[in-house]
Amino acid sequence: MTQRGRGRPAVLTVERIVDAAVEVLDAEGLDALTMRRLGSHLGVAAMSLYRHVPNRDALLAEIVNRLFAEAVTQSRPGGPWPEALSGFAGAYRRMLLSHPHAVPLLATHPVDVELGLELLGGLLDRFDEGGVPRESALTAVQSVGVYVLGHALAQVGAPPGGEEPPPETDQTFYDQWFDTGLSAMVSGFERIIGCDPSKPPLSV
Repeated sequence: MTQRGRGRPAVLTVERIVDAAVEVLDAEGLDALTMRRLGSHLGVAAMSLYRHVPNRDALLAEIVNRLFAEAVTQSRPGGPWPEALSGFAGAYRRMLLSHPHAVPLLATHPVDVELGLELLGGLLDRFDEGGVPRESALTAVQSVGVYVLGHALAQVGAPPGGEEPPPETDQTFYDQWFDTGLSAMVSGFERIIGCDPSKPPLSV
């Protein structure tokens, strides 16, 4: 590998820019993540970033997609769909808690639809194997995703424009609260959309 000469600007790519953006976000928060601050973190002029990402909104969209992909990759769905759905929820929550400053961002900026469907393909396959219609499967996955985001917001702090973050609470409290709520949601969807393969599938 050729070593980059001293003082020579780093080669920028979208991937490297997003990596750096997540680092700034994790360390300093969403408000601190400006193109100027990101350029400083990378050791380049802010204007050079615009050759790869057109504006800050596009950068935020890239971050959302990157972090969601990180969560889905860690979930590795397997087994019946209720088990896979719970696994997705747990992986999504772990990702959010490992990037607490990103929680309000993911709560207010949707994942790219086509990318989201591609990433969730393995999870949706588990629903297909269980005889669950795709529309019902998407309702279940989206509902659980919203629950995970809302719970993470309650744990890590207020959303943008909110008041002071909630007082620190024992992690066990949040874990039990999350597990209880998730179990109730998954069990509810099992009753609503679970079906016997010998019978016509139900829809939500």
